[in-house]
Amino acid sequence: MLAWLRLLAFILAAIGLWWSISQGGSIYYLVPTAFLAIFLFLVRKHASVDDEIKNLERLIQVNESEIMVLQHSFTHLPDGEEFKPASHEYANDLDIFGRASIFQYINRCNSEQGKKLLAAWLLRPASNDTIIERQNAVKELASDFEWRHQLQAYGTAKMITFKTQEQIERWLREPLKFLNKTHWSVLRFILPAISFTILGLSLAEIISIQALLLLILLMFLVSLAVSRLVIPEHNKVNKVAPELQTLSTSVRWIEKGNYQSKLYSNLKSNFIKDGVETSATINKLKNILERMDIRLNPVVFLPLNTFVFWDLQQVISLERWKNDNKRNIGEWFNTLAEIESISSLASLSFNNPDWAFASMSEEHGIVVGENAGHPLIAKNKRVLNSFSTEASPGISLITGSNMAGKSTFLRTIGVNMVIALTGGPVCATGFQVSNMKVYSSMRVNDNLEENTSTFYAELKKLKEIIDAVNREEKAYLLLDEILRGTNSADRQTGSRALIRQLVNHDAVGLVATHDLELTKLATEFPNKLHNYHFDVQVAGEELYFDYKLKNGICQSMNASLLMKKIGIEI
Repeated sequence: MLAWLRLLAFILAAIGLWWSISQGGSIYYLVPTAFLAIFLFLVRKHASVDDEIKNLERLIQVNESEIMVLQHSFTHLPDGEEFKPASHEYANDLDIFGRASIFQYINRCNSEQGKKLLAAWLLRPASNDTIIERQNAVKELASDFEWRHQLQAYGTAKMITFKTQEQIERWLREPLKFLNKTHWSVLRFILPAISFTILGLSLAEIISIQALLLLILLMFLVSLAVSRLVIPEHNKVNKVAPELQTLSTSVRWIEKGNYQSKLYSNLKSNFIKDGVETSATINKLKNILERMDIRLNPVVFLPLNTFVFWDLQQVISLERWKNDNKRNIGEWFNTLAEIESISSLASLSFNNPDWAFASMSEEHGIVVGENAGHPLIAKNKRVLNSFSTEASPGISLITGSNMAGKSTFLRTIGVNMVIALTGGPVCATGFQVSNMKVYSSMRVNDNLEENTSTFYAELKKLKEIIDAVNREEKAYLLLDEILRGTNSADRQTGSRALIRQLVNHDAVGLVATHDLELTKLATEFPNKLHNYHFDVQVAGEELYFDYKLKNGICQSMNASLLMKKIGIEI
């Protein structure tokens, strides 16, 4: 409709111009002027409606994506593989990054800054005070999915990148080249005054048309000389306007957010200082850059630059903006990143309303999970287990048959601890935890490039864990099948020695093992070593697993039956 109205207004303006010329009176020119004003209004309105349409299209995409996530289909989202450390205490073992990972399931950040910050949150525990502040903000934002989805929709218009942030910050550090020079401040008024004086003298027939053309040519050459000095300054920031638009709309939406949590209020205050809204400040820079881009339309730019020295006017406006805001830009990107990360955790909470927020224990070694499950397993397949170290923290030995669920249980506890220590909701109906760093040794691979065998790679991991325990670091250990890369005698000897060492240093954690001999250590350390197990039911040639954690030592193993099923004659 707007497109047709624009065309009609343009035709009526053209007809009005022809009619006013035929009438001969200057008052008649008001008619085409009015239709031209209507045309320009409709052009502006059309652009606004076009932005609304694109925003709604992005909102539809956001909602369709969230519906897929609710159906436990989330591998279309960014997997965060670029944030995966080459070596980390638990990132590889607990599937923090990569396909079908915790990051892929949780992340709703669109800016590179937000994704990197959320990744950092998942790689190290926050302080208890920070966790509680994040929890409060997450709970508040979780209930308003429309606000969160709109923030995502704005963010997907054009991804905000570190490259753009670095480009702007590098430009801000450079000295001013026009604003602080007195002659440019004078010339920006004098040169346009000369051009318009020449034009006025010509209209008054004081100078000839030939003299007018010659003088205009001279002013044109002067304007080009000035523009050659301006272009390098423009080129330093001319590509960032689309991302500035995303930053401006995202910040404006955050400024409008009426939330009361302490963390959100503090972050929002970074965008509103002395009554000035950051979104308007960013938008001002974007508008300056867009005005400088008029050079791309020579029909408009050449006369504009000749008479008002357009490039000079805009570069001085650009440097004035630069001078006023050089200390704030980094804070804007960082604040948006933090709110995107909190919003990601809020989406996790909204999508899983039955998940709990962890309560933080001041005692060391506490992990209490009520009906805890692994968040990456679909709800209809997820088996929940309760577990507690509250009575006597120490080492819990988990025995059980193959495929009974030992490794998954270790990851369940580890992953929920990681999410809890970011301030997010955990896959449990209740969760209490001490603030501890998780250390794991579960997936151990050889490295041909470093000439490292699987056994030596595991020894390196175990050394990190032993060093952390010896430092009396507050750590929670997840060990799956210790020393699997050596012979059974050495393995049993080494495993017993390691567990004794860990218990003697008051270490806490979970150790999964097939070696039932290790369970006898519980008689040696009755208050610091606890036995749990997963079992299997055998009916004929079939195995049945319930994946439920039970007290005591496993009495049923299934390796022989599994080997028979693949054809090994036992």
